[in-house]
Amino acid sequence: MSKPIQPRLCVLRRRQVEARTGLGRSSLYALIAAGQFPAPIRLSANTVGWLEHEIDAWIAERTKASRVGMA
Repeated sequence: MSKPIQPRLCVLRRRQVEARTGLGRSSLYALIAAGQFPAPIRLSANTVGWLEHEIDAWIAERTKASRVGMA
């Protein structure tokens, strides 16, 4: 039996997430509070990060949603 392939886990810091999404800090946290953006994971007492594959999936979903009705 083969094991299912799992995504490589890579953690992005806030500035990296901001650069990838084009969103600022307050926009990120507002979307998180509204349940519309992946929540960060706690890395230490004062540090959080986001899983890269979750951010990539969010970007892909937003891209798909923005393309609906444009064809």
